[in-house]
Amino acid sequence: MFYPVFKRAFDLLFAFVGLVVLLPLLVGIAAWLKCSEGGPVLYGQVRVGRFGKAFRIWKFRSMVVNADKVGLEVTRDHDPRITRAGRFLRKTKLDELPQLWNVLLGQMSFVGPRPEVPKYVALYTPQQREVLRLKPGITDVASIEFRDEESLLQGAADVESFYVQYCLPRKIELNQQYARKANLLNDIRVILRTFAAVVFRAPLARRWAAPSQSPPHLVRAASEGRGRPKTD
Repeated sequence: MFYPVFKRAFDLLFAFVGLVVLLPLLVGIAAWLKCSEGGPVLYGQVRVGRFGKAFRIWKFRSMVVNADKVGLEVTRDHDPRITRAGRFLRKTKLDELPQLWNVLLGQMSFVGPRPEVPKYVALYTPQQREVLRLKPGITDVASIEFRDEESLLQGAADVESFYVQYCLPRKIELNQQYARKANLLNDIRVILRTFAAVVFRAPLARRWAAPSQSPPHLVRAASEGRGRPKTD
């Protein structure tokens, strides 16, 4: 009953504190990107939020300008559109820091389903659309389980089809599981598990992160070359 109130208070407090404390880092990253890559330092993309309402999510730009116009919505390892600075930002998840602003505005939460682009949300079944009742987040259990998603997609014959047929349903399933037992304590656990997965990326991270680092059936599907578009 009080969970939404506590969750919003938590988001407001730590998003504000985070923006203030991390301001020197944010400015430093912006200056680094401007000097090393040129062009805009921020990238805004339309995503689908709570109740299907579209909003613009913010990240530090990690790909070449207009990357979304010259390739897929998803990326794999060694994607040529990713810049040298962008590889570091994506690996450390520092590219996600501007989303503190989205949290402060109430468009996102610290923990909640990662928002998808409208193109993929349009493919949801009525049951899957239930996840849109949740406010999207900077991190979630699916983000931890799929923290090496780009490496997983590297083995797929057709990246986008593999993502839609295998990765997306598993992410929605994990978010539905989260929704059934969502509370502030579980949110804090997800944040700590995310921190462990990003910083340590070792036995500790694997133990905290998720039941499986890369679901075995997804690894098998990718290695077998599945994910090709259906021809029937």
